[in-house]
Amino acid sequence: MITREEAYALLTEFNKEPFHLQHALTVEGVMRYFAKELGYADEEDFWGTVGLLHDLDFELYPEQHCVKCVEIMRERGLDERLIHAVASHGFGICSEVEPEHQMEKVLFATDELTGLIGAAALMRPSKSVRDMELKSLKKKYKDKKFAAGCSRDVISKGAEMLGWELDELLEKTLDAMKSFCD
Repeated sequence: MITREEAYALLTEFNKEPFHLQHALTVEGVMRYFAKELGYADEEDFWGTVGLLHDLDFELYPEQHCVKCVEIMRERGLDERLIHAVASHGFGICSEVEPEHQMEKVLFATDELTGLIGAAALMRPSKSVRDMELKSLKKKYKDKKFAAGCSRDVISKGAEMLGWELDELLEKTLDAMKSFCD
């Protein structure tokens, strides 16, 4: 298993933009939170690593996203379970690898949503998620022009994969981000 330090070094080898690095750290934190909340505390490090590396290839290879990362990770001899999980977050968009495990479904559902929540936080006077309520997040979610790059279809499909109502996914992800974000 790759250590957190090794995973971060790999991430920064292929990503330099502060936005991409922050997104990776945010998704790592969300994945760690959900590991504990959903009864997988013994796999928290693995879930976090998947979150940290999920966009490994996006900055340098946006046209090969979710494909190039498989190649990079296999060249490094990384665990096939990690590779499958990372590739599955782009299912139906840039990958044919379907999310199977609950962890993969959480990643699929929350990746885009963390971006939307982060954008909504920047619009707040506090610039933080800490004082954001579900009601204001839902308002931003419904505004298709707001954070238009964050696919509502992917988010709703992710909620469906998990067997959760959309509001439940929004609230749980907001809670996850409140647990570690400023």
